[in-house]
Parts: sequence; C-alpha cells; structure tokens
Amino acid sequence: MKGNIRQCRDIDDATLAAMYALFREQFDGVTFDVCRNDLGDKTWVLLLHDDDNVLCGFSSMDLYDVEVDGHTVSVVYSGDTVVNSETWRDSALSYYWMGAIDYLRRLHRKDRLYWFLIVSGYRTYRFLPVYSQTFYPRYDQATPPDVQAIMDAAATARFGSNYDPATGIVRLDHPAKLKGSFRGIPENRLQDPHIAFFAERNPGHEDGDELVCFAILAEDELTRLGRRMWQKGRKLFPDVEPA
Repeated sequence: MKGNIRQCRDIDDATLAAMYALFREQFDGVTFDVCRNDLGDKTWVLLLHDDDNVLCGFSSMDLYDVEVDGHTVSVVYSGDTVVNSETWRDSALSYYWMGAIDYLRRLHRKDRLYWFLIVSGYRTYRFLPVYSQTFYPRYDQATPPDVQAIMDAAATARFGSNYDPATGIVRLDHPAKLKGSFRGIPENRLQDPHIAFFAERNPGHEDGDELVCFAILAEDELTRLGRRMWQKGRKLFPDVEPA
C-alpha cells in the first residue's frame, strides 16, 4: 500500500467518485453531492492505493487556528476517514496519517498540533489510546477545563448549533450511518473500558451522532507505538518549504 497527500482542490472527478464508492461500502445517509461539498470544506486529503493502484482508503483534513480565551490554538480537523475493511489489519493508514500530520506541521511551522475529530464509530475512538497519551474525553480522567474550552471553541466554530456542549455531541444535518455488519458494538468489545466509555458518552452513535474528541499531536505526547508510527511516517514525506 502506498499513500500521498493532496490538496482537496486538486482532486479530480474520477478520484472523488472512487472515494464516494469506498465511503458507500460502509456508510449510508450521505449523497455524492454532500460528500463532494464536505471534501470542499477541507484543505488536504490523504489517499491510499493498493499495489494495483486502486483506491483503498482516504482521510480528509484541515489545519487552522482557533481563538480560545485570547490565545491562538492550531488544530488539525480530520474529516471523513475510510479504509477498505479488507485492509483494516494493515497499519499503513496509521503511519501515512502520522506522516501527513507531521508534513502539515512542518509546512506551517508548528511545534505541535491539536487533533480535533468527531467520532461515531468505536473503532475510530479506540485509536486514540493506542497512539496518544493525551486525549479526551476518556474514562479514567476528567477533561481539563482548558482542554474543554478548546474542544467547545473548535466544535462551535465548525458546527454551530449542531454541537451541544452539554453532551459533547454533534448531530449533523446529513449524518453518515454505519451500515450492516459495520454498525453497532459487539457485546464482547464492551469489556474494553475505552469502548464502554464511548458507548456511554455517545448512545446515539448508531444514528450517526458524533462525539467531539481531542488529542495532542506531538512526538512527546504519543505512546511508544504512536512514536514508531510518527517516525516511520515522517520518512514517507519529503521536507517542505514553509507556507
């Protein structure tokens, strides 16, 4: 598997159609036009292709500043992220995604970035403790007030009244709902305290409700596995001139 990062404005119709087809394998509730408009709302997209050059995954992202209590905070927002289920056991998405984030960090001369994401699937939420030491919300630690302020500011700026700060949930106008075998949480997975916490905090996840989440993206804030992925990903992208 190989990956590359592209500006969303450079994505052609054939690639967009392939992205939508991949999205539709796992999700219902989103039309092609909504998918296209959503991509247009991002700046960058990571594309993954298999050895036959067939698209097998993508992750859209945006990097921007948010004003919080008089301070400027740089966040990277990850939008739709879909990988062919046949490649779920392949770690390529993880290290390419880490490499892409580090690419953007270097491009924009940032020391560290704050990862802002909304989550409707337990598999995505479970990535947070695997790769990051500092993420919220979490079962074993209350969200610090300063972090909650960043989460609230970022979510309100992006989603307006669709975000409920009391619950930390975003309800989109056109929610993407996992379909078939991808939907729901297997009973045995609820033995995992992280997944049980996600299910409790986002009881409407099967209907497409999204839980606002946050993590620090800096090498010293990653787990040991996260650092390995970060270091491997960095080698995949060339040095860049600052924007």
